[in-house]
Amino acid sequence: MSAKKVLFITQEITPYVPESELSLIGQNLPQAIQDKGREIRTFMPKWGIINERRNQLHEVIRLSGMNLIIDDTDHPLIIKVASVQAARRQIYFIDNDDYFQHRLMTTDENGNEYEDNGERAIFYARGVLETVKKLRWCPDVIHCHGWMSAVVPLYIKKAYCDEPSFRDSKVVFSIYDDGFKSNLVENFNELLKFKDITSDDLKMINKPITYNELCKLAISYSDGVIQNGENVSQELLDYARSLNIPVVENQQGFEAYAEACNSLYDKVLEDNE
Repeated sequence: MSAKKVLFITQEITPYVPESELSLIGQNLPQAIQDKGREIRTFMPKWGIINERRNQLHEVIRLSGMNLIIDDTDHPLIIKVASVQAARRQIYFIDNDDYFQHRLMTTDENGNEYEDNGERAIFYARGVLETVKKLRWCPDVIHCHGWMSAVVPLYIKKAYCDEPSFRDSKVVFSIYDDGFKSNLVENFNELLKFKDITSDDLKMINKPITYNELCKLAISYSDGVIQNGENVSQELLDYARSLNIPVVENQQGFEAYAEACNSLYDKVLEDNE
C-alpha cells in the first residue's frame, strides 16, 4: 500500500522561525514529499516570535472557535494559515493566547524554560488533530517532528483511534538531539489523560519526565522511528529496536534523508497490512 496522504506535525519551520536543523527539515521535507507526488498537510505552533503581517498569516474562522480543556481549564483554539506561493502549499498554525501569543518557543527571553511546556505540547497535539478532523482529511501517515509533537502518537493510537480521519493512520516519529533540559511538571501524566487513556497506557514513562522519557512515550506508540542527527540518544534508538519498530538511521545529505523518509512511509503501511 502506498502512502498517498502525509500529515507533518512539526515544531519549527523556517522562515517563520530562525534556522535550525529542525526548522530546515520542517520546511524542506514536506516540499520534497509533495514533489514525489504525495498529498501533504503541514502544521506548526504559532509561536509569539512569528511576525504575522510579514508572513501573511490569517485566521481561518471556520476552523477556529473550539475550546480544549486541559487541567480543567478551557483554552480557545485559534487556527491560522499562510501560503507558500511558489510551492503550492499551505502551512497551518495552532494558536492560543495563553500558550503562544507574546511567548517565545521552548524558553523565555531570559533563557528559562516555560513551566507549562508540557501543557503547551498537549494543546498543540490536540489542536492539530481536531483541526484535521474538521478538514475531513484522512492521512495515511503522520510524521511528527520535535518534542512539541511527542504526545501525538499516544493520542492517535489511544484517543483518536476510532475517528474516521485517523482510524487507518500510521505514525512516524523523528528523534532529534535538541530537546528541553528541565523536567516536565509532576502531574504531566494526569494532564495527558484524555478520552480512554489510562495510567496503564503511560507506564513506560519514568519520573522525573525528561526529554528522553517524553520521546520514549512517542516511540512506544509509533510505527516507525527516524534518527535526525548524529547525537541522538542511543538509549532511545535501542528502545525503539527493542519494540521491533523500524528505525531509519541518520542519513548523510538531504536527498538521502528525504528518500529514506519516503520509503519508510510505505513500509509502515505494508508492515501493518
